[in-house]
Amino acid sequence: MSPSLLPWYYVGQRFAIALLTLLIISFTVFFATQLLPGDVAEILLGQAATPEAVAGLREAMGLNAPALSQYAGWLAGLAHGDLGTSYANRMEVSELISGRLANSLRLAGVTTLISVPFALALGILAAMYRGSALDRAISICTISVISVPEFMLATLAVLVFAVWLGWLPALSIGGNADTLGGLLKTYAMPVISLAIGVSAQMVRMTRAAVIETIQTPYVEMALLKGASRWRMVIGHALPNAIGPIANAIALSLSYLVGGVIIVETVFNYPGVAKLMVDAVATRDLPLIQSCAMIFCVSYLSLITLADIVAILSNPRLRR
Repeated sequence: MSPSLLPWYYVGQRFAIALLTLLIISFTVFFATQLLPGDVAEILLGQAATPEAVAGLREAMGLNAPALSQYAGWLAGLAHGDLGTSYANRMEVSELISGRLANSLRLAGVTTLISVPFALALGILAAMYRGSALDRAISICTISVISVPEFMLATLAVLVFAVWLGWLPALSIGGNADTLGGLLKTYAMPVISLAIGVSAQMVRMTRAAVIETIQTPYVEMALLKGASRWRMVIGHALPNAIGPIANAIALSLSYLVGGVIIVETVFNYPGVAKLMVDAVATRDLPLIQSCAMIFCVSYLSLITLADIVAILSNPRLRR
């Protein structure tokens, strides 16, 4: 194989692995939701429903078909962009998700814009001054935050900013604020809760990636030739740490996939995660499956993108 095509060969491999993983995830999501307790027809009709009515509804909804047949039909619908119809709302799942997905993406985007530059700056500073008081202070703070569960961070944010200080509302209703100040207050609590957790993990991994690059011979040679600490890190270490840093960012942002479910529930934020939690309560299988696939695809996309950046930034593969 031509050396110039080698990076693209590895990129193609990553895409193939991602598609195979997505197929396995879809299989797992579908059959995991089938194991949820309770009968959909009984839940929809209520406890007073007769067995005949329950049997008729199950037949009309296609719930009596073999599980593999149901999975094949659902997978074919996904491939054509058809997410199915909600059991509880009798609406297209795509219509229910579209508005909520925009809210979740907006929340994740604001969190990313705040947390990524902040975390990278702290991680690089901690690596540059490794062993100093600044490094120890950053390490203690990040380890303390990582040790705290997501729901505890959200609860503490409510206690501090909503109860004790009274600066921010305890509940968030995204998109309904009329002024810039009201919009900032609406998003402040969820963003603070998510950004703290995301930043803490990213700082730790960025620090480790930069320190590993600083210890390489070519960076040490630059230091011996009289390069300043800033030039050593910014000019020599960072360009060669792009791959590990991209992985650190992707792994940290994948925290949003799990953290957003808790944060949206705590603050009553109208996003996809809150919609999925409500769907679990009514055993709305098409809606649960679609929301779960959105989170899985988001996580898989982040990891695959980080792998591709690491491959394309590797100078040995470029040659």
